[in-house]
Amino acid sequence: MSNLLRLIGRRLLALPIMVLGVTLLVFVVMSFSSADPARLALGEAASADALEQYRQAHHLNDPLLQRYWDYLVGLAHGDLGTTFTGVKITDMVAAAFPITLQLTFIGIFVAVVLATILGVIAALYRDAWPDQVIRVISILCLATPSFWLALLLIQWFGDIPGATGTFPSVVTQWTSFGDDPGAYARQICLPALAVAVPNTGTLTRVVRTAMVEELDRDYVRTAIGAGIPKHVVVARNVLRNALITPLTVLGLRLGYAMGGAVVIEMIFNIQGMGQLIFQGITRNDINIVQGVSITVALAFIIINIVVDMLYVLVNPRIRSV
Repeated sequence: MSNLLRLIGRRLLALPIMVLGVTLLVFVVMSFSSADPARLALGEAASADALEQYRQAHHLNDPLLQRYWDYLVGLAHGDLGTTFTGVKITDMVAAAFPITLQLTFIGIFVAVVLATILGVIAALYRDAWPDQVIRVISILCLATPSFWLALLLIQWFGDIPGATGTFPSVVTQWTSFGDDPGAYARQICLPALAVAVPNTGTLTRVVRTAMVEELDRDYVRTAIGAGIPKHVVVARNVLRNALITPLTVLGLRLGYAMGGAVVIEMIFNIQGMGQLIFQGITRNDINIVQGVSITVALAFIIINIVVDMLYVLVNPRIRSV
């Protein structure tokens, strides 16, 4: 238990360091933008005095480190700043981020289910025709860009001329699961599938490799030789032990899936973080881009630390180190 606590403590201690690094990187990069916040907020017709007053009021003339410190203090209080028009970015993120999380986690859940099934079958029929077929499928999934797949899904199953019309091509108004489960499922089906397919390819290969390594261990041959049915050994021991390794990869895939979901949201007009960052780019509002980038980056860090801690909890060999 003491080893487990030390490992978890080291990961928690690393969290503020990574947060500082990410926020500093994003803040410095955004500071190189050529956009003039005062000009964008007041318009091209604003006088020089009005522009200078705006810069003074919003501390735009302060040194970079001072502005970064002020931003960190606000971030610690849950304040991501405001847009050039005075709207709180925290409120905008609070409305958009849960939608992105839903799309990400549903897409990853579908990918995990498919990858587990395909990976286990491929390992059990190693080098046989099912393994060869699944290998081709996983390579195709890996080679399929999520945005391209999203466009194909719209052409095949969207409500546009020539398609089946089964699912909406554009989400005009986001419907929560509690309000209408059926409408919620229809609006998220195609986007979640576009997120899931590329991740299915990666996770399938990882699950297959982990399963093959576990099936070759001595305890499996001993158990089967003792008369225990192979499917019992696989279900009770092999599968549980083999899925420890893919758990680490899953943390990375969650972060990448979140980035992919941002692009998918723009294709389906889903009002998540993708639309929010697109809005910031089109308006040249670096505060929105900065707030969204930091939020997604922090979510990526926290998700990976949580998965890392879960890996320690489920793997007794790590706990004993």
